[in-house]
Amino acid sequence: MPEQPTAREAELVAKLARATAEIQGVRTENKLLREKLDALLRRLCGAQSEKLDAAQLLLMLPGCDEAPKSPEPVAAEEPRRSTAASPPRERGPRWPAELPVVEQVIDPDPVKGGPEAWRCIGEEVTEQLDYEPARFFKRRIVRRKFVRRDHPFAAPIIAPLHTLQDRCIAAPGLIAAIVVGKFCDHLPLYRQEQIFATRPDVQIPRQSLAQWMGLAAEWLRAIYEHIRTGVLGGGYVQVDETPIEYLDPGNGETRLGYLWACARPGGDTVFTWHVEPCRNLPGKHYSGRLPRHRAERWLQRLPCVRAPTQRPRRRRSHRAGRLLGARAARIFRGMRRHPTHLRLAAPSDRPVLYRIESALRACQAGPRLREAVRAAQSAPILRRSQAALELIRGRHLPQSAFGKAITYTLDLGPALEIFATDGRIEIDKNGVENAIRPTAIGKKNGLFFGAAHAGERGAILYTSVESCRRRGIDPIASLRDVLTRLPSMTTGQIPEVTPEAWTKARRQGCAAQAAA
Repeated sequence: MPEQPTAREAELVAKLARATAEIQGVRTENKLLREKLDALLRRLCGAQSEKLDAAQLLLMLPGCDEAPKSPEPVAAEEPRRSTAASPPRERGPRWPAELPVVEQVIDPDPVKGGPEAWRCIGEEVTEQLDYEPARFFKRRIVRRKFVRRDHPFAAPIIAPLHTLQDRCIAAPGLIAAIVVGKFCDHLPLYRQEQIFATRPDVQIPRQSLAQWMGLAAEWLRAIYEHIRTGVLGGGYVQVDETPIEYLDPGNGETRLGYLWACARPGGDTVFTWHVEPCRNLPGKHYSGRLPRHRAERWLQRLPCVRAPTQRPRRRRSHRAGRLLGARAARIFRGMRRHPTHLRLAAPSDRPVLYRIESALRACQAGPRLREAVRAAQSAPILRRSQAALELIRGRHLPQSAFGKAITYTLDLGPALEIFATDGRIEIDKNGVENAIRPTAIGKKNGLFFGAAHAGERGAILYTSVESCRRRGIDPIASLRDVLTRLPSMTTGQIPEVTPEAWTKARRQGCAAQAAA
């Protein structure tokens, strides 16, 4: 019979077990801290690109996965180059054809001394692109009064004066330039005040500039409401938000407000301002389907169906993949083979889901075709990825970077099916992110809104400028024309001066001039 351990031996064995468990816990904690430290160093000092690199995938933590002893270099995938000479690319015009021309004729000095002795036989023309800084000028509006000759004592008649405000010295062109300077070029009003005072030597108080911004916002409010109705009434909208501070009079401090951007893919973007967080809205990484019959209500009251996009999922998996191995990253990146129903480009670093969407955009697929292709190609990839994650879920610590990425992705599993079953849903929300990203520059330069109601005015003016920017038109020209026409228009004519209608009319006018 084996000898019974003594009390001393039993005590030592228990101490050894406790020490072993403690060492294992310290190792686990050490590994988690190393992952966090590595992620922090990469965030502070590394590149912010989301492209996975083969060398980065080999930087694995000890004990997470089995690292290869002698990693083989992976050749970079290069597109096939044709040996035949490629045709030269057609270069577009270097500047618009409708630019005004200032002609300068230069004659030789001998000709200037005796022009009657010389005969012109030709000319050499050199074209240069020149620029003159913006200039102020007085617009003097003269309205002549008339009286009928056969009724000399009747009341005279005079043309009506359509202005934005009585006795306002700012013309629509100046107001449009200030709006674009603040909400497109991100020049705060105090900087514009300094520019006007030091360059054209025009003294305009900052308070006047702020009042003109409010005046422009009030006139553009009807157009803003028309744009918002179209965006929220489309059945699908993407949202994003950014916090902006605003002054709160009486408290001696600033408060935090929220500027929301709501975009309809292929359509307009509308900004809304809220002084409190919109708790009923989905998070920043979601897009939503909105009921059409409630599109006129405030955005925070709209119930949304959460449709997670693939970008935050890619971002989390990318960070985890850099810490683990190529096998882990391959799960998130999707299958490497080509889909069968779409002719895609050569294999690249982009995930297959994104390559499928690129091919759908290239052929201008509608919602029904997108639903069919996603059901046949994207949905199986999502299901295989979810199944693979379920298999390896228990092999990684829940608090590790890869464990958190797995949990995050699996929790979104049921909601990700919306992307595969609804052809209106986009794979990411780059459109709304691109619309709200420039506001960070304005927030950094201007620091805050002057008051809570100034945030609402800013949302209206941001919407007007962004609608012009998305269509590639000059916002100053558009706002100048619209602000000039609005005082003489009725409410029913508002759809005629929206950025969409203005762009269409401008293109038709250019086409008519070209045909003539």
